[in-house]
Amino acid sequence: MAGETIIAVVGNLTADPELRSTKNGRSVAGFTIASTPRTFDRQSQQWVDGDALFLRCTVWGDLAEHCARSLAKGVRVVAQGRLTQHSWEDEQHQKRSSVELQVDEIGPSLRYATAQVTKVQKGTSGAYGNPSSTPAGYTGGATAAGASLPPSDPWGSPQGESSSFGDFASRNPNRNSKEESWASP
Repeated sequence: MAGETIIAVVGNLTADPELRSTKNGRSVAGFTIASTPRTFDRQSQQWVDGDALFLRCTVWGDLAEHCARSLAKGVRVVAQGRLTQHSWEDEQHQKRSSVELQVDEIGPSLRYATAQVTKVQKGTSGAYGNPSSTPAGYTGGATAAGASLPPSDPWGSPQGESSSFGDFASRNPNRNSKEESWASP
């Protein structure tokens, strides 16, 4: 929608996401992200924390359920969404307002952690509810140790080969260095 304020915030969850359901049965989760800027103080030669921003967040639908299953207190996340403002009058007839983030996308930050991603599939349909979009033999999520990937998996590696980016140059003879930029032809 035009005119919305879209932002991205990086920070840590202050508590586990709280999952609820509306009267209509739609899932909604709420949580707070604490984002604290850090600067390097040259005089003391130390990193110094700035004032923390505590941003209340709301997530709807399947994304709310995924957050409740995947995220927990203390997890560093990257969230993108729309800022919304709510106004009300309190019991003392004072006007109040708050700003919150309606989250559209969220995931764990990989700066200080690793994550195991598992694709969620509903029923027997394929990706995004389209049965024809699922490659033959694809079961979704990570494969069990020792199981081979289906031949149609574009991210799979042949048995015995590493799938890390570190050996990119060895698998691509036209590249002369691992450090070569992805942007170069």
